[in-house]
Amino acid sequence: MLSALVPAAAAPDAAPQAAARKVGYFTQWSIYDRNFFVKNLDTSGTAAKLTHLNYAFGNLDASGRCFQVNQLGEGDAWADYQRRFTAEQTVSGQADAYDQPLAGNLNQLKQLKQKHPHLKVYISFGGWTWSKNFHTAAATPESRTAHVKSCIDMWIRGNLPKIGEPQGGDGVAAGIFDGVDLDWEWPASEGGPGNVVDPADKQNYTALLQEWRTQLDAVGKETGRPYDISAFLPADPKKIDAGFEVPKVFDLLTFGTIQGYDLHGAYEPTTNHQSAIHSPEGDPSPEKWSIDQTVNTWLDRGAPADKMVLGVPFYGRGWIGVPNQNNGLFQTSTGAAPGTWEAGFEDYKVLKSKAGQFTLHRDEKAGFAWLFDGTTFWTYDDPAELKRKLAYAKQKALGGAMIWSLDGDTPEGELMTAVHEGLGG
Repeated sequence: MLSALVPAAAAPDAAPQAAARKVGYFTQWSIYDRNFFVKNLDTSGTAAKLTHLNYAFGNLDASGRCFQVNQLGEGDAWADYQRRFTAEQTVSGQADAYDQPLAGNLNQLKQLKQKHPHLKVYISFGGWTWSKNFHTAAATPESRTAHVKSCIDMWIRGNLPKIGEPQGGDGVAAGIFDGVDLDWEWPASEGGPGNVVDPADKQNYTALLQEWRTQLDAVGKETGRPYDISAFLPADPKKIDAGFEVPKVFDLLTFGTIQGYDLHGAYEPTTNHQSAIHSPEGDPSPEKWSIDQTVNTWLDRGAPADKMVLGVPFYGRGWIGVPNQNNGLFQTSTGAAPGTWEAGFEDYKVLKSKAGQFTLHRDEKAGFAWLFDGTTFWTYDDPAELKRKLAYAKQKALGGAMIWSLDGDTPEGELMTAVHEGLGG
């Protein structure tokens, strides 16, 4: 494993990447308490700046099939294609009719693509919560073909079941998605709840991608359009080595998004950065996590730089009960700081609104920022840090940036603008 303390040789400065990928995740659940709709991507100017939009998430059942259901923790067909939006909530400015075949987020994505035809939209499967059935029922030799077929039927062909509402039917969502995004956390390594660790999944993951490629190519011949495959990939070098045949994986992917955040959080007692470019001086963690460590590991294992897309966070991670020493950095804590939606997490827009209550600190050498008020510590990215990260991505000749998640931005799209400008506009 490359040492995070030894800087990699610098790549020559790259020209501005006008064609760099700008990938953002829109979360299915943001339309509830967050009051963040697909329309907001348009009104904030974000949609015009993105090249790709990932809709998160589709779930897999115990047999590995894609499915729809209205059941907390399992699926939300209401958000996906049943909820009727008012005129003020739609991209088109027209209210949904009660009995139209397609409503919900998928219809809004359809309207967004009509207004922004450059934008590619992918359906993302899994995530931290819904990765458990990849191993047991999606990636095995016995399950792969049926798994992929079921997901293509539902999300690419657009065959949606009718579940207690007029919405649904064969082909009602056809043409919305331009590809798929696999977010299995993680093959052959510990990850989300219920994920099984099996060394065979290193090869199974490659075979799963091959099955997706084969079936998407077949559908593409029918529809006359190509379909893409992306994947969310881990930061931890041990997880990279355990779960991925790197050159084979990237041969099958259109691109891979590289985890550049969650390197530390309140799941640990000691405050630290969540997304530093380089390991900071004095870092007490044994792994010395950093973006540079992750990027160099993927490159060293054979990933092509131009197909690596660097993940950046539109949220912060926080601790409380922190001693007023070293500006709060590398200090013990009493636990996770209160957050609007979850302890230890907060959207950028909320942290910005509270910035006057904190002192802003930066590590210019390692490349990260944090807020501290004498007892509460938040590690986060603001526009200055995002531009610093994207300068690094360009220097390493990476293929763009990915955002988790777009609902954390300000209404004006402040962070998205920083990403856009940082990649060359």
